[in-house]
Amino acid sequence: MAQLKDHEGAVGFIGLGNMGAPMAANVLAAGFEMVVFNRTTSKAEPLVAKGARRVERAGDAARPNGVTITMVADDAALEELVLGEPALARRMAPGGIHLSMSTVAPATSRRLARAHADAGSVYVAAPVFGRPDAAAAKRLSICTSGPERAKAAVRPLLDAMGQRVFDFAEDPGAANVVKVSGNFLIAAALEAIGEALAMVEKSGVDRVAAIEMLSSTLFACPVYQGYGAAIAHQRFTPAGFRMALGLKDVELALRNGAEVKAPMPTASLVRDRFLSALAKGRGEMDWSAVALGAFEDAGLKPPG
Repeated sequence: MAQLKDHEGAVGFIGLGNMGAPMAANVLAAGFEMVVFNRTTSKAEPLVAKGARRVERAGDAARPNGVTITMVADDAALEELVLGEPALARRMAPGGIHLSMSTVAPATSRRLARAHADAGSVYVAAPVFGRPDAAAAKRLSICTSGPERAKAAVRPLLDAMGQRVFDFAEDPGAANVVKVSGNFLIAAALEAIGEALAMVEKSGVDRVAAIEMLSSTLFACPVYQGYGAAIAHQRFTPAGFRMALGLKDVELALRNGAEVKAPMPTASLVRDRFLSALAKGRGEMDWSAVALGAFEDAGLKPPG
C-alpha cells in the first residue's frame, strides 16, 4: 500500500463528479488507501468496487495529520467544506493537508488557507487543466501553490493524477490566478472559433474543412483542435464541462481582474455570451456551445 511521507492512513477524496471520479480512480490505482465522499452516493460505487471506502459524511473523509483532496463545483461548496458543518480545517488539525483541486477565486484560496493555518492544518491549491478524458488518462496539467513542505508531501498524489505539475510558489491564490486566466483564454477562444466558423459558413465554405486546416497549422493546439472540431460538427452533448460552470469561471476572471484593477473587456463580452446561452436553455450543454451565439447572430440555425 502506497504511503505519503509523514502522513499515514487513507487519503480522503471529496467530490466525485465528471472530473473527481477519474482523478480519484487514478489515486486508488496508484496504490493509496482511499476514503471517498460524494453527495450522490451512487457515484462512489465504482470506486468502492475497486477498494475505496465510502463514508456518509464529508467530514469523515478527513482526519488529523491526514491528506484530503477536494474537487467540488464552486467557491460556496468549498467554503462550506472548510468552514461549515464538515469543518475540514479543524478536522485535519494538527498537521493535515487539504489539497484543493477545484477552480475557485484566488481570494477564496487565500481566505481558506488562513482558516486552515488558524486551525493548525495546511491548505495547498492545485487546480487542474484538462477534461474528463484527460483526467482518466492521467494527462492533467496541475498548477500548485502553497507551503513548500506540504506541496512536497502531496507530490505523489499529483503524479498519480497528472502528467505535469507547474508550481507558482507559496501564495495560496497564485495557482488559482493561473487557472482562472487559462479558463478565460479558453472561453475567449470558443467565442473566436464560433465567430470565425459562422463567417466561413456564410461565405459558402465548409466549416469542418476550414477548422481542420486551421487547427493543424496556425492553431495546432489542444484548445483549437478539440473545441474547434466540436463547434464545427455542432457536438455539444454530453457535456465535458457544463455551460453554467463556464459562466462561473469567466466571472471569476472578471472578479479577480477588478480586484487587481486589470480591465478585461473581452471577458465581459464572453460573460454576456454565456448569460445568453443560459437564457436559451443551454445550461446542460458543453461550454463550447457558447459559440452558437455567433452562428445565430449570422442568421444560421442552431442544431436541434
